[in-house]
Amino acid sequence: MTSTPRAGRREWIGFSVLMLPLLLVSMDVSVLYFAVPFISAELRPTGTEQLWIFDIYGFVLAGLLITMGSLGDRIGRRRLLLCGALAFGAASLLAAYADSAGTLIAARALLGVGGATLMPATLALVRNLFHDEKQRGTAIAIWTATLTGGIALGPVLSGILLEHFWWGSIFLINLPAMLMLLLLAPALVPEFRDPAAGRFDVLSSVLSLGALLPIIYGVKESARAGWAAGPALAIVAGLLVGVVFLRRQRRLTHPMVDLALVRRRAVGGALAVNLVAMFAMVGFAIFTTQHLQSVLGFSPLRAALWSLLPSLVVGGVAPVAAALARRIDRAYLIGAGFVIAAGGFVLLTRVPVDDGLVTLLLGASVYAAGLVMVMSLVTELVLGAAPPERAGVASALTESGSELGGALGMAVLGSVGNAVYRREVVDGLPGGLPADAVGAAKETLGGALAVAGNLPADAAAVVRHAATAAFTDGLHLAAAVAGALMLLAAALTVATLRGVTVRTEAPTPTPEPTPAPTR
Repeated sequence: MTSTPRAGRREWIGFSVLMLPLLLVSMDVSVLYFAVPFISAELRPTGTEQLWIFDIYGFVLAGLLITMGSLGDRIGRRRLLLCGALAFGAASLLAAYADSAGTLIAARALLGVGGATLMPATLALVRNLFHDEKQRGTAIAIWTATLTGGIALGPVLSGILLEHFWWGSIFLINLPAMLMLLLLAPALVPEFRDPAAGRFDVLSSVLSLGALLPIIYGVKESARAGWAAGPALAIVAGLLVGVVFLRRQRRLTHPMVDLALVRRRAVGGALAVNLVAMFAMVGFAIFTTQHLQSVLGFSPLRAALWSLLPSLVVGGVAPVAAALARRIDRAYLIGAGFVIAAGGFVLLTRVPVDDGLVTLLLGASVYAAGLVMVMSLVTELVLGAAPPERAGVASALTESGSELGGALGMAVLGSVGNAVYRREVVDGLPGGLPADAVGAAKETLGGALAVAGNLPADAAAVVRHAATAAFTDGLHLAAAVAGALMLLAAALTVATLRGVTVRTEAPTPTPEPTPAPTR
């Protein structure tokens, strides 16, 4: 029996190089939070342009993940990684020196293209670098911690840079890391491609983009502005295009997405579990941020620093989960992660209106620990169960599910919180307020605080208390819904993934071209 090859120092150094682009791609999701006032003052975007500056990166990233994962399997994952690093660096330079809102939107779209190549390439290359199950579990745990840590670190780094430099500096920090990747990856990361993948199907790529983009757009718009005809039609259109995409995949000899792979219990079940985990993780994050800033009155930078605490607390959870997975069935560990997350959400149902910092951060730390445990084990399960030559598509499917789960979480949990807020805030408002003030206070917590800022001290205090109490009640119900979902997910995980194992065979690396002999 041939033993599985173990990674050595070269592979681990190559892996550390891969973490650089992953960290920056995840940070770019949140790095704009503090820069908006500076960008608005200099570029003067309209309200619509400002929304697109924020959203275009995530839309393009999510829409192209499956395409880029499939492309990497065909042309080579290292080659795709290097192309993505070049595109990401060029787009960062364009964004830093953008002289108009339109240019910045275009640059953010190009950043999304680059990010869509880097994320599945880094995860697929982890599958290729680490064939030993123990080492691969550790590497994926680090990969997961880097991804979640980057999202939390983005606002903090943005705030620090904006204290000392102009707003373009938040993009220029990408350049040294991309340059290092371009220089080191060819020497440290071997090339891998699937020699039997067949030709790249352009029509499937267009259909996947046409399915994912409208769905994610519709869900995010519903989360921001409530359910309306436009977002609902976008979701329906995306679903219809998705049906066409799936029918085409069934007919192709070399499909972009192997549906037989998705039907495997280890892959399809794990993808669903990952979507639920991201639903809760991303969907509830907005409540934590708003409570820190609007209820407790923290400045954006102070709120960002406090929000880092859960990420620091759970930093060691993923490696511990990977170690336990060598002795305990992953289904039970994933189920335990969901139960831990449910405990965190139960704590969040007890957050008081006044001075709830300790309870808020403790609850967030507990649910984040459980969900990071889930996500690292699920990612390992998907990559380990997929054939090595399909690692690119498997990685892209995992990350696409994460994007969709996060968007759904924001829409559903946000709607739950908003419904409670709008119902309760009116009862606590003082009498005699103008109709437009009541309407603004009823719309959002931020609107209520703005109304309070224009009132006498006594009336302002009443409005603030009514708004923060209503928001906190909405947070409690959203936490209860998320907690109940976590318990349901724990039961379903054990029922569907029990006994699933991962592969340990190593793919054959793509041979490097050899120079012709000299005479």
